[in-house]
Order: sequence, then C-alpha cells, then structure tokens
Amino acid sequence: MKTVKIFTVIFLYLLGTNKLLSLEPDIFVQSTVNRASKILSEEISKNEKIEELKIVAQDTVDIRGIGFYTLGSIRKSLDVNQKKEYQKLFNEYFLKSFSSRLAEYTNPEIEVIGKEKLNENYTIVNSILKGTEKRPEVKIDWRIYTKNADKPLIRDLIIEGLSLARTQKEEFASILNSNDGDINALFKSLKKFSSE
Repeated sequence: MKTVKIFTVIFLYLLGTNKLLSLEPDIFVQSTVNRASKILSEEISKNEKIEELKIVAQDTVDIRGIGFYTLGSIRKSLDVNQKKEYQKLFNEYFLKSFSSRLAEYTNPEIEVIGKEKLNENYTIVNSILKGTEKRPEVKIDWRIYTKNADKPLIRDLIIEGLSLARTQKEEFASILNSNDGDINALFKSLKKFSSE
C-alpha cells in the first residue's frame, strides 16, 4: 500500500536523537529530522545506518507505549510473562521493520509548520514533506507524548490522515482474529519477521 510505505519512510526518517532538556514538541520534531538527516547522508554502509537508526529510535520513540496500544484489548488478558515476551518481540520487530526500510532512502525535506497542545500529555506537531518532481507534498502530523517534559517521545505519526499505530493495531488484530485470539500466533509471526 503506497500510503503506508510513505508513512513508514517518513516515520523512520524522523527518528533522531535529542539530548536537550524541556524541548517544545515542535522543536523536538524538527531536531530529530535534522539529526536523522545527518545519519542518512553519512558515507557508511546500509547496515551501519540501520544500527545507528535503531539507537536513535530507542531514544525518541515510545516503543513500549506503541507496542501495547497496537496489541489492543487482548493485552488485558496476558500474564506477566506473556507481556514481557511481547515487549521483547515487539521491540525487535519495530526496530528491524522501520530502520531497515528507512535506510533505503535519502533525505526528504520536512518542515515543521505548527503544533496543537491537546492536553498535558499530548501535543500534535504539524509538518510538511516538501514535494518534488517525483512525489507530491505530503502532510505529516506527529503525536508527541509530553508527560515528561524533559523527554518528549513519539507515540504516533499520521500521514495524510493515516495513523501508523492504528494501521499496526489492525494488522495484529487480523493475525489474532485468524488464530482464535491465540497470542502465541502473534509471537510466532513477530519472531519469524525478526529472524528473516
């Protein structure tokens, strides 16, 4: 699906590190864009870029929060060991899936254009992927978790109205529904992806 692919690319592209404290969400997003751009432009191998992007993803993305959201209501029925196993598998899945795809791309130009504070915990940051001869301009909205003002985290990315987290949640729900809600079927799918 073309929109999902663009969505993934942009999301990964914007995963940068940020060591400054108490950043406003819009500054946080723009700084991650700039940092990721530096990594993608380095003259290093694809595998080296992937490893660097994995590190910055762990620093800027709420992988745990996204993981439990995408798991849906079944998370309430899991025991402690199953939750730990899911966290481990989702973390591996997330990092491999997005960093490897992002490493294929050169630097798209992304400009932060505004923000909307939803409440104390969330701010939506608006940005634009500038168009080129090969692609149109794309609207990108970031859902930033700001409960800890010293460390904002990316919770979701919405490309032209398509939510990455919601798309992932629907994919996992499909796997679970096809296997009578058996969490082990999802575990198996995540392990298979990560080992390939």
